[in-house]
Amino acid sequence: MTRLLFITGILIILPWTLLSQERKQDSSRSGILKEIVKDGDTLLHSTIQEVWVFPQPSFSSRRDLRRYERLIYNLKVVYPYAVLASEKIDQMNSVFVELNTERERKAYVKQVEKELMDEFEDDLRKLTITQGRLLIKLIDRETGNTSYALVRELRGSFSAFFWQTIARIFGSNLKTQFDAEGEDKLIDQIIIMIENGQI
Repeated sequence: MTRLLFITGILIILPWTLLSQERKQDSSRSGILKEIVKDGDTLLHSTIQEVWVFPQPSFSSRRDLRRYERLIYNLKVVYPYAVLASEKIDQMNSVFVELNTERERKAYVKQVEKELMDEFEDDLRKLTITQGRLLIKLIDRETGNTSYALVRELRGSFSAFFWQTIARIFGSNLKTQFDAEGEDKLIDQIIIMIENGQI
C-alpha cells in the first residue's frame, strides 16, 4: 500500500514540477537549430545551404572525359582571378563615387592597375590561350559586364579597341558574353560545384 501511495504521489507532483520549470530561450542548447516561440509553441528551425545536384556527365569516349577534366582544371586556375576582378570592380566603383574630377579617377585607375600588375602579371602571363578565353567569359559572369566594356569604361575607347584587336589576333574576343543557359551551361555547373566544394 505504501508503494502505491508513493507512486501516486510522484505521478501527481511530477507534472507540477515540469510545468513550474522556467524555460530558457537559449538557442545554443539545440545545437545548430534555433528556436522560435510562436503562439506558445516552440518551433525548431535551421537554415541550410542550398545544394545543387547535377546529373553525372557521361562521355562517349576517353577523349571527351579528358576534355572535361581539363575544363575543370582550367576553371580552377582562372576562377579566382574572375572573383578578384569582380571584387576590385566593386571596390573601384565605391571609390569612384568619392572622387570629384576625371583626373583623380584616371590617377586612381592607373594606381590600381599598377598594383594589380605588380601582384598578378607573372601569373596572368602564364595562362594558356584557353584559360584566357575562359577568364574573359568568367569576368562577364562575375561582373555582369564584358571585358571590352570594362576596359572601355576604365581606360577609354581607344584602349578598348586596341586590346580587342590584340585579343582577335589570338582568336579571342573581349566582347564574349557568358551564356549560362546555352553554350556555357557546363561551365556554369562546374563553377557552382567549385563554389560548393563538390569538386
